[in-house]
Amino acid sequence: MRNHVDSKWLNDRLGDKDTRVVDCRFKLGNPDEGSLLYEQSHIPGAVYFDLEKDLSGSVGEHGGRHPLPETSQFKEKLQNAGIDNETAIVVYDGKEGAFASRMWWLLQYVGHEKVYILNGGFDAWKKAGYPTEESVTHYQKTNYTINENNDMLASYEEVKDIALEGKGSAVLVDSRESRRYLGIEEPIDRIPGHIPTAINKPWMDGFENGFFKPRDEQEKRFKDLDFSEPIIVYCGSGVTATPNYIALKEAGFKNVRLYAGSYSDWVSYHENPVSKSE
Repeated sequence: MRNHVDSKWLNDRLGDKDTRVVDCRFKLGNPDEGSLLYEQSHIPGAVYFDLEKDLSGSVGEHGGRHPLPETSQFKEKLQNAGIDNETAIVVYDGKEGAFASRMWWLLQYVGHEKVYILNGGFDAWKKAGYPTEESVTHYQKTNYTINENNDMLASYEEVKDIALEGKGSAVLVDSRESRRYLGIEEPIDRIPGHIPTAINKPWMDGFENGFFKPRDEQEKRFKDLDFSEPIIVYCGSGVTATPNYIALKEAGFKNVRLYAGSYSDWVSYHENPVSKSE
């Protein structure tokens, strides 16, 4: 088993006291939709983690649109969900994969080892005919120990050195769709374009019908990258880059990090240039 599991695997373990299911459904632009969907129907025993309330911190002048949450805040949420360091966690979203991937990445970042994404998300679960419920399960509070893995993060300063000074050997990978990478359109951030020197690997290309593509397909996506080179992934705000982080790991790349603030952090510094060419 690698970073995701299928619906049958999870169904066989429903009710296991050492397994916790986390619903991460969310819709950008309509932040209440995910929690409303959870209240209407979810996988039995699942708890809900909200992208903006639980998986992100407070937005400031810099740091991007979805900065990482304070570890104390995230720890409290985990403990209230009855999760300890030995709990096996299965995370899911609708089927898009990005919100579940953000939760997976955060759990890895705080040192959690047993975390998996439900491949195909809630959509696949329902299509397989597995049970759902409306009631919310409450768990006894646990103790959780945070062990931050800062090797998973790339700082703004490091990205700036690579993009503007030519320092360092890391490859910047922009995970957004090509029209945003090329500056043809920009629906959210201050100015269109991408961080200078970055290459484009749209995160959506790592999926097919809501399922992560198999390892050989991920290897093909990244065949132009060198396994020996460090890679830094980013997107608009540090959410949709996480599926690319996982896909790169699946493809066998070892040194992969996330620029959490991503493009929205980069352009929050008005002096920073952007590029619109490949």
